[in-house]
Amino acid sequence: MIVALIVACEVGFWVLLALGLAVRYLLKWRRTSVVLLLCEPVLELVLFAATAVDLKNGAEPGWEHGLAALYIGYTVAYGHYTIRWLDGHAAHRLAGAPRPPRPPRYGMARARHEGALWLRTLLGAAVALALLQAAIRYVGDGDTSSLRSFQAVALRAAGIHGLIALTYLLWPKRPEKESDREPEREPVG
Repeated sequence: MIVALIVACEVGFWVLLALGLAVRYLLKWRRTSVVLLLCEPVLELVLFAATAVDLKNGAEPGWEHGLAALYIGYTVAYGHYTIRWLDGHAAHRLAGAPRPPRPPRYGMARARHEGALWLRTLLGAAVALALLQAAIRYVGDGDTSSLRSFQAVALRAAGIHGLIALTYLLWPKRPEKESDREPEREPVG
């Protein structure tokens, strides 16, 4: 049941996002789009509640409960970022707004960008770790090895992403030739 709910939440996320952006830019109903986009966190609350109820009803903690915690952590950390990114592209394509700026490709600007993404991953891992620890305490004396293994997965993902971000700081990527350099841009609003 939990796996199906995770899939339903992921599909629901993209459906609500598409509907929210379509209503905003095609129908020009800004308030309705805000309501649709604010429904996104409700999906995570439903998944969290369903996972808690499943464990309360005596379900043996399994990989699906760990996956639910990782999914919620990822959505907390990257959900708003994804929505903002897609909103910028939808505004460009559907409403004639300027093209959203691309992430920097070179130098310290790229290192800062990667560092900011790593902080999001760290937030997602922290949320997942907290949810998994709460589930471990909630279960009590039962077998919680699968939940603990997902804690290790969250830590490993944050560590690997941290190492990747660190490489951009230690060995900043440089343009190969002068024509590859990006033009200076004005900061966006």
